[in-house]
Amino acid sequence: MQNIPTLAFMMRHYQNFNARATKNATLAYLSHIKRGGKMFWAVAGAMSSAQLGITLAPAIRTGLIHGLSVTGANLEESLFRLVAHTHYKDFPEYRYFTKEDDTKILEAGMRRVTDTSIPEDEAFRAVEKIMVPMWIEASKQKTRRFWHEYFYDVILALDPATYEGNAEDCWLLEAAKHNLPIVVPGYEDSTFGNIFASYVKSDECSASIVKSGVEYMAHFYDEYQKLSEGAGIGFFQIGGGIAGDFPICVVPSIKYDLKQEVKPWAYFCQISDSTTSYGSYSGATPNEKITWDKLTKDTPMFVIESDATIVAPLMLTALMEAQKYPDEASAIIK
Repeated sequence: MQNIPTLAFMMRHYQNFNARATKNATLAYLSHIKRGGKMFWAVAGAMSSAQLGITLAPAIRTGLIHGLSVTGANLEESLFRLVAHTHYKDFPEYRYFTKEDDTKILEAGMRRVTDTSIPEDEAFRAVEKIMVPMWIEASKQKTRRFWHEYFYDVILALDPATYEGNAEDCWLLEAAKHNLPIVVPGYEDSTFGNIFASYVKSDECSASIVKSGVEYMAHFYDEYQKLSEGAGIGFFQIGGGIAGDFPICVVPSIKYDLKQEVKPWAYFCQISDSTTSYGSYSGATPNEKITWDKLTKDTPMFVIESDATIVAPLMLTALMEAQKYPDEASAIIK
């Protein structure tokens, strides 16, 4: 068991409640991948600022993640962590802050995200110097691209000597290297979405250089059909909101709007610390998704009501152990 300590711990201790759901979701994920299936991740919240890339990046490298839907914030914040990591400041006692404490953080040029903070000059403004000329040139040339493609270009063009963070921990860099399919619904709701809007307002850039959310969905129709070939593709969701709601709709839209044959999602798991009920922001329960033809009664479904910064790294680490040492993993999985 020395080569698979995380998986072994999970198999021994995770017997009930959210622990059981975590174990079962991990085993079903592994089974799906072993059958040749793929997995699509939807990532909401502040997961990039929380450094989820430490496990997301190697998971992409080892073939555990094959596509992503992310908020504009998670997209840009993965880049920020790479270029400005040493300038971040942590606030582990944030729960006890006063309004005056947060005002001091503002005046220091920091933007707090729960217990950490993004440095404005070293992150926002440093990336802006690279990104804005790309937008201006695209406006001159009248070229159009998806939002994430600009970020792919920026991160691949960066001189590694300028990295402050560990490149091995940057999920956006790994996704760009693999040219992973990505959708970024509602990208306008992000720092760079706001910056872009300001350049459009001042007539320095054309809004048309970024393809719309509707175009993202139209493109995702084809991407989904490719990804679902063979054993199908599963859906792994962190949090709620548009990052999850947008891509999961692709199945019923292909079926009812395009009137084409389509495979249902082959797996579903959501990690959320908000109960999935009563129309809450965290989204609908898996059973409700059956009524929308997003999932079926045969889809393996899991809901883990916990903190994704705890659960996702644990699951991915166990999965990577099982990938690397399949015989040892098989011996303890019953």
